[in-house]
Amino acid sequence: MNIILLGPPGAGKGTQAKRLEAAHGLVQLSTGDMLRAAVAAGTETGLKAKAIMDRGELVPDDVVVGIIADRIAEPDVKNGFILDGFPRTVAQAVALDALLAKTGEDLDAVIEMQVDDAALTERITGRYTCAKCGAGYHDTFQRPKIEGVCDRCGGTEFKRRADDNAETVKSRLEAYHAQTAPLLPYYEARGILKRVDGMADIDEVTGQIEGVLAGAKD
Repeated sequence: MNIILLGPPGAGKGTQAKRLEAAHGLVQLSTGDMLRAAVAAGTETGLKAKAIMDRGELVPDDVVVGIIADRIAEPDVKNGFILDGFPRTVAQAVALDALLAKTGEDLDAVIEMQVDDAALTERITGRYTCAKCGAGYHDTFQRPKIEGVCDRCGGTEFKRRADDNAETVKSRLEAYHAQTAPLLPYYEARGILKRVDGMADIDEVTGQIEGVLAGAKD
C-alpha cells in the first residue's frame, strides 16, 4: 500500500505516519532523509545530488525522483510506503506517477489532513519540551502536573523551538497552502484524494485514516 500524507507543519503527519508504519509494515519516506542517506552512501544519484547541493542549488525533481526510485526498490519497502513532503508541485506529482507506472506500482490514497490555521498556530506556538528528557508539553493543552517540573524526569528546565512563533508559523502555513493547493485537484481528478479532520484527537485521526485505507483496499 502506497500513501501520500498532505498537511502543513504541525498537523500531526509524523505521528500518524509512525502509527501506519507499526500497523501496516509501511516505511515512511522523507525526501530530506533519503537525500542525506544517498549522499552518505555515495550512490550515483547521491553523488549527483551532492554536487548540486555543494553549489548551493536546489536538487532538481529528476534527481529527487531518482533517489525515491532507488529507495522504493529496497526490500524493506515491500509492503509499501508513506510519502511526506513529496510531491510539493504538480510537476513532481506527474514525475512520481511516471516512476510508479514504470515499477508497476500505484498510489492507493492521497490523504489531506485538513487543519484550521488559527487553531494550528495555537497548537504549534504553545508547545515546549523538557530540556533534559524531551517530554512534550503545551501552554494550554498539556501542562506539567506540577508547574515547572517535568512529569517524566523531574527536570526543571524547558525549551521551545526558535521557529515555533506566530510569524514563522503563519509564513510556513501560507507557503504550504500555496504549494499544495494545485495538488488537490490533480489527485481529486484521479479519484484518490481523501480528506480527514487533522484537528481531531490523535486517535480519532488514526481511525479516520484507517477508514480511508479500508475503502482503498475494496
